[in-house]
Amino acid sequence: MTSFSTATSGTAGVATVVLVSRAMPGVLPAAAWPALRAADAVYGAADLPEATRAALDVKAAPRPEELARIPRVVLVATSTDEPGAAELVRRGAEVVESPVPPLVRAAEVMDRLRSPGGCPWDAVQTHESLVQYLVEETYELLDAIEEGDRTAMREELGDVLLQVLFHARVAAEDAGDPFDIDEVADELVTKLVNRHPHIFTGAEAVHTPEHQQQRWEQLKQAEKQRESVIDGVALGQPAAALAGKLGQRTGRRGLPLDLFPSGSDEGAKLFRLAAAARRAGVDPEGALRKTAKDFAAKVRVAEREARLNGIDPATLDAEGWRRFWPRG
Repeated sequence: MTSFSTATSGTAGVATVVLVSRAMPGVLPAAAWPALRAADAVYGAADLPEATRAALDVKAAPRPEELARIPRVVLVATSTDEPGAAELVRRGAEVVESPVPPLVRAAEVMDRLRSPGGCPWDAVQTHESLVQYLVEETYELLDAIEEGDRTAMREELGDVLLQVLFHARVAAEDAGDPFDIDEVADELVTKLVNRHPHIFTGAEAVHTPEHQQQRWEQLKQAEKQRESVIDGVALGQPAAALAGKLGQRTGRRGLPLDLFPSGSDEGAKLFRLAAAARRAGVDPEGALRKTAKDFAAKVRVAEREARLNGIDPATLDAEGWRRFWPRG
């Protein structure tokens, strides 16, 4: 039913339905132009975005049965589910559409889920209610990366992308300061271009990752007009990562290690370890997580060995754990 070749039905007296993407309202499929040029009448369906209707300067379509009686008619719509489009398709109209890039399609699906008639659960979510899912999906992606599971990485990257699309869709509805996924992407592009002047504007070349990191921080500091070296550090991140980040940031300004928290309490000791590790080039959060995961794996091995020996792991005492603890 769908055609991506040059439309000839318009010249043969057969109707044509031209489908445009809601996410790309200014883009018409190239195969639609012969039908548009040869059409006796061109109409916009009820679901057509106003931007497309205005650009094409088309009138609103009449009722489906009246529309179907017009020879060589072209109806521009976003879906064959629209009543006029559905009637024309039922009567043999050619459908012309361009393939929609998967990323654009994802934005369209999110819009459909959030819009009236979509998913009731999606419709009531807020930035605040979605935070837990953003955190969970990020950690699931992190786990897939650490495990080297590329199938899981592909899935979890999609789940993180969903959170970005969801938050952007919710943001578009804000009465005071709305923005959408296109503005998010545009701001990202601007940031990437501005932070890489040696690539996009012919500035002084950068030859090493270390030089690029230093240049990035300098440009970011000037761009955001930050007053403190720790401005922009996310204080809500996990504690080990936070301590490491603070250690790294202050190290760039030469803050000495002896000014780290000097107390004997566990918090101070953990801070010194994490901050010093990051200054030494070790990610304390990742290192601690790896050790914790290795430990968890050994617990499972010991429990399995206990069961193989007819012992319920729940009854193990200290000596029992030592007996079944994996060596090496």
